Amino acid sequence: MEKILFVNACVREESRTLRLARHLLSKLDGDVEEVNLAKEKIPVIDSWEVLEIRSSLLKSGETDAPELKWARQFAAADTIVVAAPYWDLAFPAMVKVYMERVTVTGLTFRYSEEGLPVGLCKARRLIYVMTAGGPARLNFGYDYLDALCRGFFGIRETMLFKAENLDIVGNDVEKIMASAFAEIDEAAAKGRF
Repeated sequence: MEKILFVNACVREESRTLRLARHLLSKLDGDVEEVNLAKEKIPVIDSWEVLEIRSSLLKSGETDAPELKWARQFAAADTIVVAAPYWDLAFPAMVKVYMERVTVTGLTFRYSEEGLPVGLCKARRLIYVMTAGGPARLNFGYDYLDALCRGFFGIRETMLFKAENLDIVGNDVEKIMASAFAEIDEAAAKGRF
């Protein structure tokens, strides 16, 4: 059975991004493990000491330490789904904090003899789901995760599903959402996931 890691960065109770993500998850076949970033309260790496502790744990082989749980989950997943609303041309800051905890030498990537990152993640794909109140012409959130996946984690396939312009006066929110749901349905019907 496929291991699906669902990284939930939605903070609204009635989150449209979460609605879209739940629809996508219903099309996937596997066991879903959710990391709710709003509830996890992942600590920011705000001192050299935090990095030294992480390095010490890795050197001593203590990869089961609580500080490394997010990287272990990420590395072991077959499919990763990230649901993050479009904030300030990217995503909520908690996604960046999470990715800093996930990007761990020796767990999610290593360096080659030439000093280049080599991915250690099992996942074959990362699917990014987002909604935006206006147009999302620049999407540094998806672009950032796509670059990490390809450049560090060894995850070669990334996909983006989005609904945008949801807060524009006069737009039909449910029609826009239905179109995004249909795009997911079409991708599922074509066997893309």
